[in-house]
Amino acid sequence: MLKAASASQTNHSPLLRRKQGFGYYLQRDWQLYLLVMLPLAFVIVFKYLPMTGLVIAFKDYKIARGFWGSEWAGLQVFQDLFAKPDFIRAVRNTLLLNVLDLCFSFTMPIVLALLLNEIKSVRFKRINQTVLYLPHFLSWVIIGAIAYQLLSEGGGVVNNLIELMGGTRIPFLQQDTNWLISYLVIGVWQSMGWGTIIYLAAMSGINPEMYEAATVDGAGRWKKVWNITLPSIRATIVTLLIMALGKVMDGSFERIYALQNKATTEYTTTIPVLVYRWGIESGNFSRATAIGLFQSVIGIILVISADRVAKKLGEDGIL
Repeated sequence: MLKAASASQTNHSPLLRRKQGFGYYLQRDWQLYLLVMLPLAFVIVFKYLPMTGLVIAFKDYKIARGFWGSEWAGLQVFQDLFAKPDFIRAVRNTLLLNVLDLCFSFTMPIVLALLLNEIKSVRFKRINQTVLYLPHFLSWVIIGAIAYQLLSEGGGVVNNLIELMGGTRIPFLQQDTNWLISYLVIGVWQSMGWGTIIYLAAMSGINPEMYEAATVDGAGRWKKVWNITLPSIRATIVTLLIMALGKVMDGSFERIYALQNKATTEYTTTIPVLVYRWGIESGNFSRATAIGLFQSVIGIILVISADRVAKKLGEDGIL
């Protein structure tokens, strides 16, 4: 009888839990809910409430009239936006810079992490990690100043050394193609150390017995990397790749603004720069909001598409 009663109570316990409702759990775990309130309030106030400002993209916004007092323009703002030559140029440059950045700045941390993972000296590895991820903490204003001190055509340290050795000065930052190459190299230098930490953390979870078994089978370092290390961190790579694809239409305003100059204007007109010029400098907030909304919608579409492709290939994805 006791066993039957116990079994009956056990079988009905999920029903009892469902009937208790949210109030029961709120009373039982109120400390945890209280801790959640602060970050939840932060997200609502600084992430969701500002979304009400998206209405500006569909209005002829005037500061004096406010959000709701300005006249509705419908999709006229977007039609004018898509007809602007600067918009087409900004989309082209944003895609070009971010795709190239994805090819180099995304892959280099993986390569660097694989190299550091093969180093046996723990002390040497830690020193290298510290030196490599320090640039991540520098602002782009400082990085831009350093870049011009080193790479300037007139008095840059690198060009002074080239001239001293009998070479010709190279306009690293004063010619469009050279500026593009310098932009990518500086971006890789600034970001690869920080990205390496994530991959090294993923590699630290690999079972060492797998490497020992591969050694017994006669596998060299390259085969271990290809058959053990890379498959083990594949989920991390896919997750970061999906997140990076969502930023293909974004770009860094600080990075462009710190490295741009009047001599190189071919690739410096991007969507974030255009938002700054139209919104802050020209005061055309409707057009700036419209281009920002366009940018965000494309980013969401890219993230969802990449996530679905990853799931079809057998990965977990992020959604």
